[in-house]
Amino acid sequence: MSNIEYLSFDDVVPNELMAIVNEDALRAHLIDHPYFDINSIHTWIEDKIEADALPGCRVRVVSVNGAIAGWCGIQPDDNGFEIAIVLSQRFWGSGITIFKTLMNWAGELGHKEVLFHLLDSRREYRVLAKMATKVQRTKLLGRIFTTYYFSVGYQGG
Repeated sequence: MSNIEYLSFDDVVPNELMAIVNEDALRAHLIDHPYFDINSIHTWIEDKIEADALPGCRVRVVSVNGAIAGWCGIQPDDNGFEIAIVLSQRFWGSGITIFKTLMNWAGELGHKEVLFHLLDSRREYRVLAKMATKVQRTKLLGRIFTTYYFSVGYQGG
């Protein structure tokens, strides 16, 4: 059983997080952007700290068994709030547990619905589609995503 912790971005060494978010296997499923360097990772971390401070948001670094695994959170979206799970490939098996935590956070934060956008490089997930109230293709930042809409009343299972 994995020990998953959710850390403040303030509590993480930027270089450790930079190594994760620059992994090619992870980047293959994200919008194209330049690799992070020491300056851009600090700016990006500040953006995540600012998002975390917004009403209805919670954004954290994910640690699995003491190792930085990526980040997750509930953050603003053009259509409300989205959940995000961005993990190093070696930690992808932790995704469902993290998803359930995010859904619990969404309930604590008073959300009725959250969205989950997965880039079209990812297959459609039947498990997510069964839990979603709606699944549709959306275009964001010039790319196509599969967007899952979740009623926050869902508690996993």
